[in-house]
Amino acid sequence: MNAIMEHPFPKSTALIEKCKRLLQVVNPDDILGIMIDADPDAMASALALKRFLWRKVRKTEIYHLNVIQRTDNLAFIKLLKIDQQHIKSIKRKEITKWAIVDSQPEHHEQFKDQQFDIIIDHHPVNPLSRASFVDIKEDYGANSTIMTEYLRAAGIKPSPKLATALFYGIKSDTDNFLRASLLNDLNAFRYLYKFTNMNIIKKIEFSEITKKTLFSYQFAIDRLTFIKDIAFVHMEEVRNPDELVLIADFFMKLAEATWSIVSGIYDKKLIIILRNAGFQANAGKIAQKLFGNLGGSAGGHRSAARAEIPLENIIQETKGKTEPGRFVSAKLKGMK
Repeated sequence: MNAIMEHPFPKSTALIEKCKRLLQVVNPDDILGIMIDADPDAMASALALKRFLWRKVRKTEIYHLNVIQRTDNLAFIKLLKIDQQHIKSIKRKEITKWAIVDSQPEHHEQFKDQQFDIIIDHHPVNPLSRASFVDIKEDYGANSTIMTEYLRAAGIKPSPKLATALFYGIKSDTDNFLRASLLNDLNAFRYLYKFTNMNIIKKIEFSEITKKTLFSYQFAIDRLTFIKDIAFVHMEEVRNPDELVLIADFFMKLAEATWSIVSGIYDKKLIIILRNAGFQANAGKIAQKLFGNLGGSAGGHRSAARAEIPLENIIQETKGKTEPGRFVSAKLKGMK
């Protein structure tokens, strides 16, 4: 039985030592379940962990908790033939060890009920993130960078499929290095380049917009407002929260905007996506400051963050007198 780590590895811990410790968590009879909130960085990280533990465990299964509807993510899965299942398909009795990558147990309700053996992430450290193996590097731009470093340290050459997944994971999570990242991200990106299928990368990137998403863009443009240098729009009910991410990234292209903040309602939750291009402000800290005391979750990185709040909490907070969009707008007006 491996001891539970109360804190992530200190920065001084050598990567080779981490590799040894990671291998000690599992044994050849284990069936490993990797749980993710599926986006390209998370899916690539899960594939990399599966490869790292190849022949070290009996079997590895990847489970995602979200419904994947973004067309570029669907293209990512189809073109790279990623084998994964929805969390509803989990046969918990068969899984002997659990891992989570590109996230932490407190990030989602569906993660909280599971005791994890392995946590590898690049988001800010949650003090409740405890497991037999905890490696959290919150300064990294992408979790795929962490996993690429593990593969290199173990002397594992990535297949073209895995390299392409990791390459796109870094590319998407750093927004082509426009978001906060480290030299480690760039070094991993350069290393993966020689193994990556660039034609697949182009096809994934060209698969972002459909006729349905065009209507979402039109709706957003019609409702766009500016609060100082914040481009803000409330999208009301959305079919998928990924729509909010696409719109937030789109409005960051506006010359007049330093911030792009998009909110919407999905699955009885108010979801707020924050993007920031300033030097001093921190989107993750702003999300926590504005929405962290309302239940749900709030946080992220300097340039990209997210908050999810149960609608019933908003109703209680406003005594039912303020619409969610106006509630967010009022919060943003007092932001600076």
